[in-house]
Formats: sequence, C-alpha cells, structure tokens
Amino acid sequence: MDSRADDDHHRRPPRRDWRDTVRDAADLALVGILTVLAALPVLTAGTSVGTASAAVHDWLATGSWPTARQTLSRFGRGLLPGLPVALLGLVAVGLLAADLVALGTGRVPGGALALSVTTVVAAGLLGYAAAVVVEVGRTGGTGWRSAASRAARICLDHPAHGAALAGTSVVAALLGVLVTPVAVPILAGYALAAVHAVARRRSVVEAELS
Repeated sequence: MDSRADDDHHRRPPRRDWRDTVRDAADLALVGILTVLAALPVLTAGTSVGTASAAVHDWLATGSWPTARQTLSRFGRGLLPGLPVALLGLVAVGLLAADLVALGTGRVPGGALALSVTTVVAAGLLGYAAAVVVEVGRTGGTGWRSAASRAARICLDHPAHGAALAGTSVVAALLGVLVTPVAVPILAGYALAAVHAVARRRSVVEAELS
C-alpha cells in the first residue's frame, strides 16, 4: 500500500531547474523580437503590443503560451482598434522626447527644475502606459479604451502600484538606451514580463489583505 508521503510526492509539481529558466528567457526574448518586428510598420504597433501582452498574460496565468493560430487571430482583431493607440503613442513619445531634449540642452528656459518636473511627468506617463498594456493583455489584446479607464482607476486608487510600474518602465527605458540596438527587441519581451509581474504582485497582495 502506498503511503500518504508517496501520494504527496506524486501530487507535488516537478521542481524547476536551470533549463526551465533558460527556456523562459528564450521564450520572452522571442516574444520581444516578434513584437518589435510586427510593430515596424508603426501603425501595427498597437495590436503588436496588445497581442504580446495577451500572450505574456496567458503564460503567467496558465504556464503555457497561446497557439500561433490564436495569436494571429488576436493580432487581426486588434489591428483597427490599435491604430489610434499607435498614433497617440507615437505623438506622445515624440513630444516628450523633444521637450526633454530642449530642456536638457538649454534651448527652452526653465533649467533643472523644469527638466526634473518633465522627467517625473514622463515617468508617470510611462507607468500609466504600462498599466494600460497589462489591462489590455488581460482582455485578449483588445479593448484599449476600457483598459485605459481601468488603468487610470488603478493608478489613482493605488499610487504605490503606479509608482512601481513607473519605476519598472523607467529602468527598462534606460536599459534600452544603454544596451546595443540589436538587444532592444530582446529587452522588450523582458520589460513586458516585468510589468505583468508587478501587476500580478499587486493582485496577490490585495487578495491576501482582503
């Protein structure tokens, strides 16, 4: 007769080792590369990020990636809704970058104080954008308007969560500037997983407190 210890041993999930870590790292790198390639036409950036976010959400929630067919279906469904998101994101990034460069080079008056305020605002917007991307991923890569509303409510109700997402996004952006350009697509996959992990941590903490 098998003992209870044997039953517990059989029920226990297999322990992860270094091969699982390497496989996860390779999967996330591939997600980042495919996302950047799919976003190269610019107008597809919205649906590319949404589809990748949905894939990372599935991986974290279930331990497995969506099928290629499901991913392509999500990409197609999110193409039109993602167009204004891509344009809005491009304009926002361009304006903030131009503002920071102008302040940093002294072409616009304001000095260090204005530069610091603009940097903090940019970091906050990055955190909010990360929250939107996470919320879109939770709904299958679509529903940007409702995701933006939910993300705003989350960041306002939980400032620490918004700050954590902002910090994670800023670190990812700085690494993107520092690393060699060929590594930026790989970094994109890791950054996406990082913001999802931060968001899931908030959900776990709220569940433990409730």
